[in-house]
Amino acid sequence: MNKTPYYQAVGKEIEVFEKSYENRLPFLLKGPTGTGKSRFIEYMAHKLNTKFFTVACHEETSATDLIGRYIIKGGETQWLDGPLTRAVKEGGIIYLDEIAEARPDVIVAIHPLTDHRRELYIDKLGETIKAHENFMLVASFNPGYQKGFKELKPSTKQRFIALSFKYPEKETEIKILINETGVDKEIAKKLVNVGEKIRNLTEMGLTETASTRLLVDAAKLIHSGLPKRLSVEVAIIEPLTDDLEIIEALKDLANLMI
Repeated sequence: MNKTPYYQAVGKEIEVFEKSYENRLPFLLKGPTGTGKSRFIEYMAHKLNTKFFTVACHEETSATDLIGRYIIKGGETQWLDGPLTRAVKEGGIIYLDEIAEARPDVIVAIHPLTDHRRELYIDKLGETIKAHENFMLVASFNPGYQKGFKELKPSTKQRFIALSFKYPEKETEIKILINETGVDKEIAKKLVNVGEKIRNLTEMGLTETASTRLLVDAAKLIHSGLPKRLSVEVAIIEPLTDDLEIIEALKDLANLMI
């Protein structure tokens, strides 16, 4: 058995997900990048002892990528099931990460799986497959990312149980850093303070802010022996912006705190 992924609950999300899984209700995770959405689903799949399929959606992800396609193998044409079809047939949780990034035909394909029908239509085979009793569809997206673009329609969102993820409370985030990296509490506390400070700098107009994931990366580098300030620079500050003036301002800020 694989080791259970570490996950620190921040509210009632575990109970909500368990009841949603019990009823096989589609589940939508909303929140900025690096707030633990993917880790949470991995943790829940392990906790519920069910198969887990994951797809990292991007602007080129199409329904064909999820459902399947014909391939040529040894001179013969064969049908190859995609991850969504496999999950529908075999049962388990399929996680469509950043679903709003995918092409519109993906939303069309999943609609019959998110209501009472629980079925998948495979156009290329002319087949409709009823979902396995253990099948559950989970998706995530980042609301407000690039405002006006990459949003889910209200009619799609209303097909899901939805839960918002945000950055953890200070003490919880410190615990996450310690458990994930083995870094000592004092360093973890300083990194969380840096993260909180950057998150409050709305005037800099950063597209993304300092996620828990970035803080974990910095803690890993520090725990490996890289100097603290350099670790913060390369793991937190540089990934956030390419603007040289903002980089210098953030470095000055972080250097005062760590």
